[in-house]
Amino acid sequence: MSIEAPLSFIKMHGLGNDFVVLDARARPLPLSRENVRKLGNRRSGVGFDQLITIEKSPKADAFMRIHNADGGEVESCGNAARCIGALLMREKDRDAVSIDTLGGWLNATGAAKGLVTVDMGQPRFGWQEIPLSRAMDTLALDYSFAGYSEPGAVNVGNPHVVFFVDDAEAVPLAEIGPRIEHDPLFPQRINVEFAQVLAPDRIRMRVWERGVGITQACGTGACATLVATARRGLCARKAEIILDGGPLTIEWTADDRMLMTGPATESYRGEIPPAFWRD
Repeated sequence: MSIEAPLSFIKMHGLGNDFVVLDARARPLPLSRENVRKLGNRRSGVGFDQLITIEKSPKADAFMRIHNADGGEVESCGNAARCIGALLMREKDRDAVSIDTLGGWLNATGAAKGLVTVDMGQPRFGWQEIPLSRAMDTLALDYSFAGYSEPGAVNVGNPHVVFFVDDAEAVPLAEIGPRIEHDPLFPQRINVEFAQVLAPDRIRMRVWERGVGITQACGTGACATLVATARRGLCARKAEIILDGGPLTIEWTADDRMLMTGPATESYRGEIPPAFWRD
């Protein structure tokens, strides 16, 4: 399928984790893996960490489809959920919307100071749910890499492994992140976080995103970090997660819901010419 007319897009970001947003509710789009990677190229395309497609949903206000910059489709993206939530709330003139994803149903609501809160659902801890390639206690995995050991594992719509360190800044993330991501223990690959507990309500976290690399922020990673840390008794069930791009507030409620609150920023709008897909 080809595109014969300019295709409008919105460039957005959540704390520097950036997205190109396309609206596919009126017509399908030619999003092959090659086309996604081409559009995501920061030199010859628009550039993004994730490409987000808004599609029709029979039950929710919209379905959010997520492709990483490598072209692969993934289940969930917390920062993108806030951005799409903000767009839909503005479009529908409401202060709450529902978003369906491959990772599950999300509810977004407006919060104070222009922030957006997303109910990210319930965390999952079974080793098959992460998934891992063999049975293991996900509270503290029997796993180590480059001197970092016993991480927690949690699925929050997508899979995460969280290492606890004394100094997050000192972690050679660019070197070891991709090697952990592709470790055979993680058959669907893995998002990798390194968390430094600063106080019971403050955690410094850095992230290597599956299929993307180092990003300024990761909403699902922040949720996974809070849950894995609280599960180990190292922090409260509500804390500020400080990412490279800024802070997110994450709460793991008494009824087992993960609430993420943070900004959703529109950078600019543009059009992709038809020739882009043909070149």
